[in-house]
Amino acid sequence: MDKTKIKLNILGLSYSQTQSGAYALVLAEEEGERRIPIIIGAVEAQSIAIKLEGLEPPRPLTHDLFLNFARAFKIDILEVVIYKLEEGIFYSELVCLYNDEIVRIDSRTSDAVSLALRFNCPIFTFEDIMQKAGIVLDFGDQDEPPHTAEAKEKKAPAKKSKSPLEDKSLEELDTLLNDAISQENYEKASEIRDEIQRRKK
Repeated sequence: MDKTKIKLNILGLSYSQTQSGAYALVLAEEEGERRIPIIIGAVEAQSIAIKLEGLEPPRPLTHDLFLNFARAFKIDILEVVIYKLEEGIFYSELVCLYNDEIVRIDSRTSDAVSLALRFNCPIFTFEDIMQKAGIVLDFGDQDEPPHTAEAKEKKAPAKKSKSPLEDKSLEELDTLLNDAISQENYEKASEIRDEIQRRKK
C-alpha cells in the first residue's frame, strides 16, 4: 500500500444525492485534481458550515467547547489524518501535542474536519486512500455543485419567485442575521449572510 502523505483542503459542502438528510463534505488534494466526497450528518455539516461561513454562535457548539477545553489544558491539534477507508467508512485521527508529547486520538472524520477548522491545522490522507476514493471532476466544478444548483433553480419557481430577503434593507438584514444567530438558526443565518454578501459585491 502506498502511504505517501497528501494534504487536503475543504472544497465545500453539498446536499447528498444518495442519502436523504445527509450532506457530502468534499475534500480536495492540494496538489492535484482528485476529490474525496464524504457523507456526513446534518449536525456535523452545520458545525463545518458555521466555520466556513465565518459565523459566530452566541454559545459554544460542541466543537467550540472542545477547542476551549483543549486550550484551557494546553493541548494543541497539530494535524488531522484520514488514515483508513474500510467498507465505505473513513477513519481519522487527531495528532495532538500535550506536554511535549505526541498523542493520537481516534475520531470520526466529520468531527476531525470540524476541529481542523477550529485549530487551523492541516488535513492529510494517504495515496492508497486517494486511489480508492478519489474522483476527478472534468471542469473543477462540474459535479455535485451544478446538480445542486440546477435542482434549486428547478424548485425555486414552484415555491417562490422572489426571496423575501430581497425586499429588506442592509440594516434590516443585519438585524435579521443577529436574530438568527442568537436563536441558533444557522441555516437561516447562512441564507441572510449570502444575501448581504451578494449586495456588497
